[in-house]
Amino acid sequence: MDGAHQAPENRTTAVQTLAQKVGCRFEALYYSLGEYDGFVILEAPDETTVTAFVLAALGPDTSSDQDDRAHARGNVIEAMKKAGALSYQGPRK
Repeated sequence: MDGAHQAPENRTTAVQTLAQKVGCRFEALYYSLGEYDGFVILEAPDETTVTAFVLAALGPDTSSDQDDRAHARGNVIEAMKKAGALSYQGPRK
């Protein structure tokens, strides 16, 4: 968590806003104390949109994601373009 316990913040509104910007319907954000910091439940119109959400949420400095699906090259490129057009302020470090 990179010191997140020293500067806790509620990320729900930021994640919800990002989901709406990319075209997803936000359902919930759950925090965990395991391998991952949390889980987001949302509804997306297609895989490209949800992939764009994940890329934008993780940002360029994050490597703690996991996605075991194989993605078609065109879908990922489109998702990267969509994610690149979004602004999202990640958690404070």
